[in-house]
Amino acid sequence: MKLSVYFTAQGLTQGDVAERPVLVIDVLRTTTTIVTALANGAKAVLPAETAADAIQLVNNLKRDDILLTGEQGYHLIEGFHCGNSPLEMTPEVVKDMTLVMATTNGSRALVAAQHGGPVFVGAVINFSAVAAAARAAFEEAGELIILCAGRERRFALEDAYVAGRFARKILPRRTSGVEIDDAAIAALQLVRRYGEKWKTAINDSMAARCLKELGMARDVVVATDVDKFDIVPHYAERQVKV
Repeated sequence: MKLSVYFTAQGLTQGDVAERPVLVIDVLRTTTTIVTALANGAKAVLPAETAADAIQLVNNLKRDDILLTGEQGYHLIEGFHCGNSPLEMTPEVVKDMTLVMATTNGSRALVAAQHGGPVFVGAVINFSAVAAAARAAFEEAGELIILCAGRERRFALEDAYVAGRFARKILPRRTSGVEIDDAAIAALQLVRRYGEKWKTAINDSMAARCLKELGMARDVVVATDVDKFDIVPHYAERQVKV
């Protein structure tokens, strides 16, 4: 058995993920926003690598039930209906809608993972449900990749810590016979450093500090609400659904 962690999608190839179980994490904020939208009645989320790709996809779909959603550098993209905040994903806004999403980090990570199978969308707010599903896939396939979105193609503390929490939950109690790569070991060491303190670890991150400086502190609070939802979103055929 083998468990691997990627701290960013940089350098990840189609061959690395092909037909392998993948768990994608972008705690602040893409996967948290996706989980919230689906829990509140959205039909699906279609990730796009760039804003231009998202606009092209919307133009090709030519449907009335589309919300163009996302951000660049934390800010709403001009012409988009919604940003990348879970607070925006209310039932009144997203129910029965399909979201086309382009974000700085998270949507890129999802696109990078699209050839995996199954591909799970994980966050703190659906931690236990996704951990159980990922563990079952790990036991069946004998391997699992935990892919962090990171921050602008670099290491992000909040994603790495949550990756470590997932790894600890997914790994068997006795890890003899399980190959754990160096990044997974580092993520587990972060868990030893912070323990069960979700809020402390995530609030220590650069992303959390930037969001607070921009007046988006509530997004960080929402992102640390453990097990708020019990849904397990899957990414397949270029769309995320429950």
